[in-house]
Amino acid sequence: MLIKQFQKAIICSFFLGFLWPILSSCQTKKQNNTSDNLLKNKKEMTQINSNHLDTATFGGGCFWCTEAMFAELKGVVTATSGYSGGKEKNPSYKEVCSGTTGHAEVIQVIYDSSIISFDQLMEVFFLTHDPTTLNRQGNDVGTQYRSVVFYHNEKQKEIAAAKIKEVGLLGVYQDPIVTTLEPYTAFYSAEDYHQDYYAQNKNQPYCSLVINPKLAKFRKTFESLLK
Repeated sequence: MLIKQFQKAIICSFFLGFLWPILSSCQTKKQNNTSDNLLKNKKEMTQINSNHLDTATFGGGCFWCTEAMFAELKGVVTATSGYSGGKEKNPSYKEVCSGTTGHAEVIQVIYDSSIISFDQLMEVFFLTHDPTTLNRQGNDVGTQYRSVVFYHNEKQKEIAAAKIKEVGLLGVYQDPIVTTLEPYTAFYSAEDYHQDYYAQNKNQPYCSLVINPKLAKFRKTFESLLK
C-alpha cells in the first residue's frame, strides 16, 4: 500500500576563563538530552514483547541516514550502525571505506515483530534509498555502499525476494532493482562516534543537507509507522 502511494508521489512530483561556562552549559544540555532519551527508551521498552524480538540487517548506503530513519519506527528497539558481508573480522571504518574488505555499511535492527513486520521494514528499506544504483548511493561510491539485504533465515529471504519482485513490477523506479540478497554471517558494530550520528550532529553539513531532506520525506510517507 505504501509503495503504491510512493509511486503516485513520484509520478506527481553544525577550563579556563570564559570557556568553562560555555563547556559546562553544553555538557548540561547533552546530559539532559541523554536523560530524555533514556526515559523515552524505557517507556518504549515497556511496550515491547520480548517473545517477538527479531533481527534484520540492511545495507542502503551511508548508515548515518538509514539508522536515523529506522530508529523512528514503532516496534524498533535498536538500530545499530555497523558492517556486514565481508571476511575481515572487526573491521574499522577506514578499512571498510577502502572497499577491500567486502563489508557493506549496514544497520542491524532489533524489532518487535508483533508491532512491525519484516515486510513493513522491507517497504521502508526500499523507499528510503535508491535500490537501482549499483554500489552507489548519491556521492557515496563503492561496494561498501551496495544495496543489500542480509537475510537471517529462509523466511526473510522469501519475503525480501518477493518485495524486490513487487517493487520491480510496480515500476516504482525506472531502472532495474540491483539489491542483492546475501546470507547473514556476522555483524560488527561501527565505532561509537557513528552511533546515533544524526541525533548527535544535527547541525553538521551532511546532516543538514542530506539527512534532513530524507527524513522529511520518510516521515511523510511512513507517518502511520512512526513512534
